[in-house]
Amino acid sequence: MILDYTPISLVAIFFIAAILQTLSGFGFAVITMPLVCLVLDWRTAAPLVAMVALTLYTINIVRYRHAVNWREVARLGIASAIGVPLGVWALVNANESLVKTLLGAILIGYALYALVRPGSTRAISRHWAVPAGLLSGCLGGAYNTPGPPLIVYASLRQWGRDEFRASLQTLFFISGALTTASHFVVSNVTPLTLRLYALVVPALALGLATGMWLDRRVDQERFRVIVTAMILVLGVLLVIQ
Repeated sequence: MILDYTPISLVAIFFIAAILQTLSGFGFAVITMPLVCLVLDWRTAAPLVAMVALTLYTINIVRYRHAVNWREVARLGIASAIGVPLGVWALVNANESLVKTLLGAILIGYALYALVRPGSTRAISRHWAVPAGLLSGCLGGAYNTPGPPLIVYASLRQWGRDEFRASLQTLFFISGALTTASHFVVSNVTPLTLRLYALVVPALALGLATGMWLDRRVDQERFRVIVTAMILVLGVLLVIQ
């Protein structure tokens, strides 16, 4: 049942999430999904978040298309595709709460370490793209959370700000397109979903514009702190979910 305050809540959620996604390059679906589920049922929230996220990823890909590291995207994407069926298999054989809690704890530990000792981390080899992509695919196939391994990999590879966001947006776009298409195929997208999508798209656009305005005032070091803080938030969200 849709509550009276739902439109205002959805507008606020997607506006804030768009700002954070534009600044950091990730976290949109992970932040919005649990919040949207507080005011909408899952069958409405899931396709709505997928459609709005895909819209944002598309805009950001166009914005950062010049900075996409296609070699990294190919390595991570292929490994991720291999991991998806493994994740689907694990869905019926693994404890979801335990996996998410462990993953969240790892992200929290990494973020705290990076915040305390920011200058001590050396760039890792690109060969780590295979296990990172494989784990991302497993988590995406099982729990719809492919982002964390990709985010940590990109951070440890010390990608530049635009490369970080552009490459992640490309990977998220591919995943988001498949997810959105699946919702249409199984008829999860209803007239209500489309009405809510039309309602929140202006808030998404305003959040994107606000994030772009703030982004011009954020230097590389502040960006690193923002990303690390977002990883910390992501870890906390996984633990408390």
